Amino acid sequence: MSGSRDERQDPATEVFIAHRNLLFTVAYEMLGSAADAEDVLQETWLRWSGVDLDAVRDQRAYLIRIATRQALIRLRTLGRRKESYVGSWLPEPLLTAPDVAEDVELADNVSMAMLLVLETLTPTERAVFVLREVFDLEYDEIADAVEKSPAAVRQIAHRARAHVAARRPREVVSAAETRDALAAFQRAVETGDLQRLLDVLAPDVVLLGDGGGIKQAVLRPIVGAEKVARVLASGLGKVAAAASLWPAQVNGYPALIVRLDGEIDTVVTVRIDDGLITGLYAVRNPEKLSHMDRETALRR
Repeated sequence: MSGSRDERQDPATEVFIAHRNLLFTVAYEMLGSAADAEDVLQETWLRWSGVDLDAVRDQRAYLIRIATRQALIRLRTLGRRKESYVGSWLPEPLLTAPDVAEDVELADNVSMAMLLVLETLTPTERAVFVLREVFDLEYDEIADAVEKSPAAVRQIAHRARAHVAARRPREVVSAAETRDALAAFQRAVETGDLQRLLDVLAPDVVLLGDGGGIKQAVLRPIVGAEKVARVLASGLGKVAAAASLWPAQVNGYPALIVRLDGEIDTVVTVRIDDGLITGLYAVRNPEKLSHMDRETALRR
């Protein structure tokens, strides 16, 4: 009992725990990697534990600043790892709780489709965009975090917004629309009905697979409905007897989990535009599936 009372009396620990899910979300949005986001949390805690709390005016902003700086360091290292990555690099999928989907803006920003758009920004642009558009920090707070002037941050934010707007899904897609498209996709895959599969794929659909050199996956993007349908029919046809498809909530949106002999083998997420699947993202790298066995809490 006395141990828990002592713990409650440690203000630094209490504040950090209260903001932990928020800080994880900041780091994950910047990195697309839950494992790296966890490392950023550790670095953030080490620095926060040595801070004089009496000198901190805004604890949330201060913690976000530490986490952002650590994430920027990690993001540049991650960039070098991606250069030697085997095949396509996809963000690490997260099994998310229903409350993430209920926050439509948060779900949209942590969706696999959006994380892939954020991959096209420079590290500083990504940090500025995430802090401004997702977490609503003021420009001077962001300036402290990325070590730029407020005027420079405004320019970076404007450039990043325009860049993202040109590449993100054209409209916010409802969970129901995503669920319907995935249900149709699942029925087509399970029945092997190629025409039904073609009916839900956009003509210019892109399939990306991430096996990380550990599991077999398409090494380059597959473009076009007929090519994608053939690849899916061929790949799933080989394991149909042992495979089962299960709906799940991944990164705030409906997704499918492919299980082989009961074990998670692949997580399939989609991008939808105008009611059709324009992006199919299949993560098979087992090192990226460790957060699929439990729900991850995300916060703004």
